Amino acid sequence: MLAQYCTALTSNSKNSCLFFFRITKHSSLCSTLQNPKGAMPPTSKARIIAEYAKSSRSSCKTCSKAISAKALRLGLVSRDSRGFDMTKWHHLGCFSDKIDSTEHIGGFDSLQSCDQEALKKLAEQVSNGDQDVEISRKSSKRTDEDAEESELEKINTKKTKLSIANEEASLDIAFSLSDVRDNYKDATLLPKWKAFQTIIFRERDDGLRDSNKIAAFDFDGCLAKTSVKRVGADAWSIMFPSIPDKLLSLYNDGFKLVIFTNESNIDRWKNKRQVAVDSKIGRLNNFIKHVKVPVQVFIACGYDGKVEDPFRKPKPGMWQIMEKHFNSGISIDMDQSFYVGDAAGRPNDHSDADLKFAKVIGLKFHVPEDYFGV
Repeated sequence: MLAQYCTALTSNSKNSCLFFFRITKHSSLCSTLQNPKGAMPPTSKARIIAEYAKSSRSSCKTCSKAISAKALRLGLVSRDSRGFDMTKWHHLGCFSDKIDSTEHIGGFDSLQSCDQEALKKLAEQVSNGDQDVEISRKSSKRTDEDAEESELEKINTKKTKLSIANEEASLDIAFSLSDVRDNYKDATLLPKWKAFQTIIFRERDDGLRDSNKIAAFDFDGCLAKTSVKRVGADAWSIMFPSIPDKLLSLYNDGFKLVIFTNESNIDRWKNKRQVAVDSKIGRLNNFIKHVKVPVQVFIACGYDGKVEDPFRKPKPGMWQIMEKHFNSGISIDMDQSFYVGDAAGRPNDHSDADLKFAKVIGLKFHVPEDYFGV
């Protein structure tokens, strides 16, 4: 993806082709390309999509039970006032909204023939006013309720008991190369750093390997000692002596190292935004030099005002951008991946944002004192 990214940036002009990526595989590109910039008004009617669940992290909006991995699921996709697509997933047997025609179902042609027939039958029953749509579970082994219950027993309960996680994880964030910038608002970024919407990210370093295993970390209070009273690229120190060796060991074991960090001062300090940007990026650059291991970094610069920022932890926006657009399309093994952060909701913690971030995504969570062996 980054190879495409570099090519696009060097050859791009105002009339260049827009490389457009979407998190939802079956979303229509046509409407997006007609309106590539800015938020769109809410859609008056939800679209229907069908696909096989990629994991067991989504839940049915009707029965609230988890949808098994590889099970057929139907989604109602609507767009909110901020321009983000919201998808509400359903089991096949729980779906009761009217289906005008299976031709209007996104992803229908990619389904197995038995599931296509099940959807056709569902459309007929719903159009006839039959709301009891417990159909086709026997005809489709992918949607068998017994298989779902068996799958639920095997997965980590942390991934299935989070009603907030399932809804927020369905956010559809459109990533457009034409929206990537060399500056964040009125602040110029240091070399190797780019901005997209309200995040700043570090371009790929030599040696950074995409992987199905992600070792993710918070920065302040986890990897580095910092203080809101101190500003500057050198105003930090290593949090634990074991960190460099630990990160090197993870890298040698095939993990990709990623930092997800909030820094609302970049947005708040309107008159000193350049100072805030240089301070945060400078500390991260110096940390990476210190540990001598390639690390991917995402900084959420926004803060929650009238409209919640989709990238600020505990929202999963930064993770989604990394997973879909900065990992070479490699599927992530959630059982081997993990997240380490200090904001765990303990009595002396400033918040529980890191703990909630891990739960929303479905990652195993560690506090730094435990993980780094203190």
